[in-house]
Amino acid sequence: MQLLRTVEAGFEQAFARIVADRRESDSDVSRDVATILADVRARGDEAVAELTERFDGFALSGDWRIAPEDCRAAYDALDAPLRDALDLAADRIRAYHKAQLPEDRDYTDSIGMRLGARWLPVEAAGLYVPGGRAAYPSSLLMNALPAKVAGVERLVVVTPTPGGAANPLVLAAAHICGVDEIWRIGGAQAVAALAYGTERIAPVDVITGPGNAWVAEAKRQLYGVVGIDMVAGPSEILVIADNANDPAWIAADLLSQAEHDPAAQAILITDDEAFAQQVAAAVERLLGELGTGETARASWAAHGLIVVASSLEEAPALADRLAAEHVELAVAEPQRLFARIRHAGSIFLGRHTPEAVGDYIAGPNHVLPTGRRARFASGLSVLDFMKRTSFIDASAEAMSAIGNAAVALAQAEGLPAHAHSVRLRLS
Repeated sequence: MQLLRTVEAGFEQAFARIVADRRESDSDVSRDVATILADVRARGDEAVAELTERFDGFALSGDWRIAPEDCRAAYDALDAPLRDALDLAADRIRAYHKAQLPEDRDYTDSIGMRLGARWLPVEAAGLYVPGGRAAYPSSLLMNALPAKVAGVERLVVVTPTPGGAANPLVLAAAHICGVDEIWRIGGAQAVAALAYGTERIAPVDVITGPGNAWVAEAKRQLYGVVGIDMVAGPSEILVIADNANDPAWIAADLLSQAEHDPAAQAILITDDEAFAQQVAAAVERLLGELGTGETARASWAAHGLIVVASSLEEAPALADRLAAEHVELAVAEPQRLFARIRHAGSIFLGRHTPEAVGDYIAGPNHVLPTGRRARFASGLSVLDFMKRTSFIDASAEAMSAIGNAAVALAQAEGLPAHAHSVRLRLS
């Protein structure tokens, strides 16, 4: 863990290096993924089967799909408290995303021209659900429910099943969401199958969902063949905290992201060095207790950071430079700092709002921009599964009012057919 003080010489240079470090895939991953994509495009199912056996230790045979009745059975077999928790999460996520649905526009302007836009869902969406280092039913809920709310007709899930074993929680979540197809494949080869289609798997229009570096790189390379939600990198959390917090709470919040991946990043900004040391000590204690301690320790050692500021008034500017995936404001008046932060994937206000509640049950989507992309990108929403088509309905009178201007602009751009097309309607 690195500790920086804003008042010390060299802070700016050290902080700038941290901001510039994306902790993402290198050129070797990019080359490997390009090879996998080309193979799946050329050989379809044959390539998918070979790659699945190589990477997941699982020989695909017969029906590669997981049957809907298996998903229903997994849901029914859950202990009641866990089943209720998944249902509650789904209800809250569904309700939050219903409020995001855009409205069509249809109006006639002052010259009598009818204008507007119509929103429609994509026909098919592919959802990647991790199943390697960990399997996350919450990820399926967060991806599938916005698609369902948007009105997507065909929802296709791909999830790796190492050794052939599917995670029952993932299957239960698929049942709750009404997923149409689940395929026992993962990695870059699954993303390629969704994008290009194979003999068994029909192609989709949009691919969303987090995965490892190979999955993220596959989505990046396939953007344009399909739409994607974002290129997601390792998890990030920034906690801005004063000394009135319990250090153990803040330590747990930091490690809630560090435990995801050795490349994850957890950062604390505080204005009290004694409190900073208390949090660091609490992190060390908790690392010894966590079942994910090895992963979390690797993340904390390589990418953990504590910044001691002279005042928390410095924190919003530092937060904007980091543009973190998650930002917690564990301070007495979080709204004041919230108003000054421009770049963040999601912000958690107050001492009683840990990032983890957003991962599961609050309602907003937990698929968020990483790698400083919150400067220009947003979390997953229903809009990622929809597209807008504008329309124009011009009467003769409306064309008379604006047609000559269109002719003039077309001629100025050296496009005579454009000008002639409009001029014919003015005679």
